[in-house]
Amino acid sequence: MTIMHGGNIAIAGAAETDEIGTLPHMSTLELHAEAARSALRDAGLTTADVDGIATAGPLAMEVSHHLGITPRWLDGTMIGGGSFLLHVRHAAAAIASGAADVVLVTHGESGRSGIGSPASQSSADSPNGQFEWPYGAVTPYSTFTLPALRFLHDRGMGVEDLARVVVAQRQWASKNPRALRRTMMTVDEVLQAPMVAYPFTRDMCCVVTDGGGALVLTSAERAADLPSAERAVYVLGSGESAESTLVSQMDEVSSFQSFRRSSAEAFATAGIGHADIDHLMCYDAFAHLPLYMLEDVGFVGHGESGAFIAEGHTGPGGKLPTNTNGGGLSYTHTGMYGMFAILEAVRQLRGEAPAQVPGVSTSFVQGVGLFFAASTSLILANARP
Repeated sequence: MTIMHGGNIAIAGAAETDEIGTLPHMSTLELHAEAARSALRDAGLTTADVDGIATAGPLAMEVSHHLGITPRWLDGTMIGGGSFLLHVRHAAAAIASGAADVVLVTHGESGRSGIGSPASQSSADSPNGQFEWPYGAVTPYSTFTLPALRFLHDRGMGVEDLARVVVAQRQWASKNPRALRRTMMTVDEVLQAPMVAYPFTRDMCCVVTDGGGALVLTSAERAADLPSAERAVYVLGSGESAESTLVSQMDEVSSFQSFRRSSAEAFATAGIGHADIDHLMCYDAFAHLPLYMLEDVGFVGHGESGAFIAEGHTGPGGKLPTNTNGGGLSYTHTGMYGMFAILEAVRQLRGEAPAQVPGVSTSFVQGVGLFFAASTSLILANARP
């Protein structure tokens, strides 16, 4: 696969559905379509310009047919919530190789209302069904409990550090009118909220919503001729990796090789370092994930993530603004959150975010998929190197 980085691929269009939250009047496919049409308008293009399509959930050809697109390149790679970061990386390769000129990456999910959602394919004879479900590791929050506790134990940290992740991100969400949870909270209030599965209280778990988003990618040269040229965002680097789909079969559960591998490749292909990053988006279905990612991606050392957040470095005014839309914990989480993390990075780089951080020129987006099975990383910028 030819990966074309260094700012040669641009995100020319980006948009979310008009509404996010509880949308029982819209099916999964309608959410894809609304976001796609808005992203194309944002780019100054139409469906007639699109020759590549990528998505996860519905088949890519279901989305292309619904939109009236006849693609010559399709990507239906499904690795869970981080799929859309992977699609950006794959689309960059397709455009670089000439396999596609304009790629539309779409997401739509009726995560709360369940309208038109694909049927679950999990079964009792699957690996998870045989080796984890009998022990109660069925839902995400019950599967993540032991890894989170091990992470905290290995670093001498406690549940207060999980609560501080929520508090820091709620500061951002309070500035975002579209965020589902906007009320400011203290550490004590997070810890006193109803328990879901120890150590996770309600606010340490993501919201559950309906919604969607889409991206339009093309070459930097073509993007320069579009009406959206001044708002283009460039792909500097990317990486992907994977581990076991069974958390119980991973080499270790308090630190993840896949996070380290994908982020290292992203930095290598971008040709920049951690000190060059102005903004960070971490996939945060649960409050422990930003802690893992800060350490495994290399922004802080082993055991330093809790103090880094406690000192305010990820919040407003901090040196590494993180999850500035409120994240999956407070903004939105349709079931596969990765698209929304990319879209917030794009907004920050364009200077259009509700909780805008001054002077953002680079953003790192870290995704995860299927519990801890897969990792995807993107480095985006608002100017070509």
